[in-house]
Amino acid sequence: MGRTRSASLAFVGAAAIIAAGVPAAAQDTMSMDELIAAAQAEGTLTTIALPDDWCNYREMIDAFKAKYGLEVNELDPNAGSQDELEAIKANIGNMGPQAPDVIDVGLAYGPAAIAEGLIQPYKVATWDDIPETAKDPDGYWYGDYYGVLTFEVNKALVPVSPADWADLLKPEYAGMVALAGDPRSSNQAIQTVYAAALANGGSLDDAQPGLDFFKQLVDAGNFVPTVAKPGTIAQGETPVTIRWNYNALANRDALMGNPEIDVVVPATGRFAGMYVQAISAHAPHPNAAKLWQEFLYSDEGQLIWMKGYCYPIRYEAMKAAGVIPQELMDALPDVTGAVFPTLAQLEAAKALITGSWDTVVGVEVIDPDA
Repeated sequence: MGRTRSASLAFVGAAAIIAAGVPAAAQDTMSMDELIAAAQAEGTLTTIALPDDWCNYREMIDAFKAKYGLEVNELDPNAGSQDELEAIKANIGNMGPQAPDVIDVGLAYGPAAIAEGLIQPYKVATWDDIPETAKDPDGYWYGDYYGVLTFEVNKALVPVSPADWADLLKPEYAGMVALAGDPRSSNQAIQTVYAAALANGGSLDDAQPGLDFFKQLVDAGNFVPTVAKPGTIAQGETPVTIRWNYNALANRDALMGNPEIDVVVPATGRFAGMYVQAISAHAPHPNAAKLWQEFLYSDEGQLIWMKGYCYPIRYEAMKAAGVIPQELMDALPDVTGAVFPTLAQLEAAKALITGSWDTVVGVEVIDPDA
């Protein structure tokens, strides 16, 4: 592992496949007070892939701990979506500290988790505020927030920021352009390749031009095969990084002008992506997991995400209810024209990109911290 909006959510829910875990009916047997008590008896929540600066998760975790008195065991903050599913699989039957209770993954990974029996259903109290197209009807997964892909630019090294995807091929960006993950396993990186297709003759039904574009970046000498992170951006190893607006804006704020960071929503190929929440079917702390979801989807939790420049999934309902401070709405970038793929489109693009990156682009993207 960070939203005024003109595009509408256009996701298609996958058919639910019954997975191991708590039956859906069981979620209605406890009151909120009883759930809090049960979670406090468990004492701990285990999360995975939640970096501090991703969608303001540091404040989210700290606020949850303070509100309910639970400990939070944070596994591998920099894990990708596929890594999260693998962590559940690797710890089936293990009730120890390496078994995650909850996951926050890219949309395409929700149905995969159902199919493999890795997640269990649970519907939060604010379930009706989540758009029907942004949740599994049986509660196995549900959208949490969304954002758009942007160019994060270190102005100390890049005097003129790229304004669109085609600019990234220019000679002045030699050895500068990086992804924020491995495109074979990272949702953010996969969707970056998908977004590039939209600006290069492709479509939501044709992601191949995105792979071809990154091959062009490699051939031009502009691509940096290193997973970009705040440290590599600040130190100049990855001066132009393509990543979610909320991550880029959070890093801009954290660096406080040293170096100056420019965050650019590209002129074309504006691509919006949603992440989803789910509870592990093998969660060691199932009640703490449910309480965590209730907190995330409360007004308090949704506004914490919004402070991290994310569009929370209940944004439209909360806006209509007048509970969003104007300054939070004003801080979100203009994403006019951004498009959302359907789940079917996203799954097809994911399969193409993860399966063809090595043969088409032919460069391994290395995580410096791995």
